[in-house]
Amino acid sequence: MPAIEKFSPFRDLDLMERQMRRLFSDLSFPVVPPLAPAADVFETDDEFVVELEVPGYGEKELGVEVADHTLIVRGERKEETESKEKALRLHERLEAKFERRFHLPVETDSDHVKASYAKGVLTLHLPKEAKTKPRVIEIEKAK
Repeated sequence: MPAIEKFSPFRDLDLMERQMRRLFSDLSFPVVPPLAPAADVFETDDEFVVELEVPGYGEKELGVEVADHTLIVRGERKEETESKEKALRLHERLEAKFERRFHLPVETDSDHVKASYAKGVLTLHLPKEAKTKPRVIEIEKAK
C-alpha cells in the first residue's frame, strides 16, 4: 500500500526540471544549468538519510536548518569574476545560490540531526524518535 505524502510544490518542480532535462538532452539542445542540487533520500530502520550533490561548495558555504518538520538546505558561494581572457561559453554547474526543502515525517527526531560533507556530497542523518509502546492504565475506584 503506498504511503500518503504531503503535497510539496518543490518536489513537483524538481521532478518537472528532471523531465525537462531528459527531454532537451534527447533533442540535443544545450543543457540548462540545474536550479538545485540533486538529492537522494532513503530510510533505514533507525533513521532517514538525505544526500545532496553539492560539488564546488565548501562546508562554510552550506547551511542546514530544521524547522516545523521541514529540512532546509542552503548554499551560497562567491562566483569568480569573469575576466577578458575567460569568456563563459557553457554553464552547467549549479547556480551560486540554492535552497532545497524536504518535508520530514512526524517521527523524525529533529533535535539530533547530524551532517557530514565529503567528496562534494552533503549527507544528513535524521534519526527516528523512539516509538513509545502502549501501556495499560489501571482505573482506580473513586472515593
